[in-house]
Amino acid sequence: MLLKNLKTYIISKPFDYTIILVAIAVLILWYMPYLGIIQYPFHLLGTWFHEMGHGLTALLVGGHFQHLEIYENGGGVAYSSVSNSYMPISIARACTAAGGLLGPAIVGAILIASAKSHKSSMLALRILIGVIIISLIIWIRSFWGIAVMSVFAALLFIITLFKSRRLEVITIMFLGLQSVLSTYLQLNYLFTKQFEKDGAIQISDTQAIAENTVGTYWMWAVFIIIISVYLLWKSFRFYFRK
Repeated sequence: MLLKNLKTYIISKPFDYTIILVAIAVLILWYMPYLGIIQYPFHLLGTWFHEMGHGLTALLVGGHFQHLEIYENGGGVAYSSVSNSYMPISIARACTAAGGLLGPAIVGAILIASAKSHKSSMLALRILIGVIIISLIIWIRSFWGIAVMSVFAALLFIITLFKSRRLEVITIMFLGLQSVLSTYLQLNYLFTKQFEKDGAIQISDTQAIAENTVGTYWMWAVFIIIISVYLLWKSFRFYFRK
């Protein structure tokens, strides 16, 4: 079905290679050596997507999102509580844990799909800027988080001032692909049961899902990957649809 849609798109109009070129640029950025200084801020952006996924999911299930922290080493943590959730506590905890893992893939798919038109990409870019600013005001409570996300908000705002359709579409494509890719950059974490932090043993998000529902951490890791791939495929399919 996807190949059929691509064939129809190519026949009906000249093929738009923009998203393919942007995807190649994103892959080069992450996998070429000696680009660490460029990769670093986008790594922190991926952490922001992840931790915001945890926090906003906690709010959606009726809990509280106190604040989040992003650290110099690229790690982060979202402080939330679901004790007052309208759901059973175990389900609310599982959803909150899954929110951080699926959040980047969901946001990335939405951004890629919005790049289909200038109007939707323009709207998506401004919404993203608004969410970043809100998170800076309400939730981010660490120096590196405030510094990096303030720079991102400023740069994205400057991009809107150019009022360039092409630039805004490319920006949304780039950020969408970055967001989705951040899911795959945490594969080791997905398949981790527990880890040590500040001398204490803590469970991973996939293990938290397993403990509050059924199955094992690696089973939920595979499930998260499948959903992420599906969302990426659906977003590309929508983008190429006539």
